[in-house]
Amino acid sequence: HIYAEIAGYATRSNAYHMTGLRPDGVEMAEAIDLALGEARLNPQSIDYINAHGSGTKQNDRHETAAFKRSLGDHAYRTPVSSIKSMVGHSLGAIGSIEIAASALAMEYDVVPPTANLHTPDPECDLDYVPLVARD
Repeated sequence: HIYAEIAGYATRSNAYHMTGLRPDGVEMAEAIDLALGEARLNPQSIDYINAHGSGTKQNDRHETAAFKRSLGDHAYRTPVSSIKSMVGHSLGAIGSIEIAASALAMEYDVVPPTANLHTPDPECDLDYVPLVARD
């Protein structure tokens, strides 16, 4: 049984600051755009975002800006969550864990929640899925 296929991939380095992120999310948006291009998908075909979601103000705002830059208005209609709120940040292994969780989410047609998301940052105004999974 094949759960999913990775059809597009890209990476970028922010090289902005040793520990800081660009507030505009431009390098992350470039990686998203390149991955979508390699997969031959348009932004409107995206129906879920598994965010890096480290839960810091800087990271959450950075990701929100990148999603808006890449997906445009469609970003507001795309559910976003992070499984890190449930499994923790396992550093180098987290990418593989997130791929597995995303593949299972697609298989079972469910959007995993972001645990403990009670009061979202007003600048993070996308469809973040708090507390309970969404069918």
